[in-house]
Amino acid sequence: MNYIVPVEKEIDFSRAEKAMISTYKWTEGYAPEAYAQLVCVLGKGFALRMTCKEANPKAVYSNYNDPVYKDSCLEFFVSFNNASNKYMNFEMNSNGAFLAAVRTERANKTPINMLAPLPKVTATKCEDGWSVEVFFSNDFIGKTFGKFCFAKGESFKGNFYKCGDETEIPHFGMWSPIESEKPDFHRPEFFGTFTIEE
Repeated sequence: MNYIVPVEKEIDFSRAEKAMISTYKWTEGYAPEAYAQLVCVLGKGFALRMTCKEANPKAVYSNYNDPVYKDSCLEFFVSFNNASNKYMNFEMNSNGAFLAAVRTERANKTPINMLAPLPKVTATKCEDGWSVEVFFSNDFIGKTFGKFCFAKGESFKGNFYKCGDETEIPHFGMWSPIESEKPDFHRPEFFGTFTIEE
């Protein structure tokens, strides 16, 4: 799958297309509408907004590196550097708590606070849904992936997910489909392509 990342001088999500998290596998009975938007702020970094129409999201956890995937959770997995086999899992709940690490596979991980200062997640709840926003600065990306500069026309890999491992109805949604028999988001071979364009 392909996703166009718009280039802006400031953060403007109104021009960013919605990457719909519309493929739900491994369970049935609950598939909330969810999507992600990613914007390249040229020379500064990437702004991410993820949104879910979910009136009462489960939100037990409130600290960094708590297991937020057990709550109602929105997730961004990304490999910012095509020359590296590293990827980052960044998982957020509606409290703004997040779990994040840089990995080469599920078992081989380094918590991001050991590599760079933690970014801030802003969570917003409303009657029929919730959203999270976070900014990944070029400095942060450089410290975690060894790549500091991004230009128009460049591409990198990643995926967007919606899950809730211990919600009333466990669910596993994704933007770029994963071909596995059991739930497993740590499958970079199924990442889609993000391309930076006007």
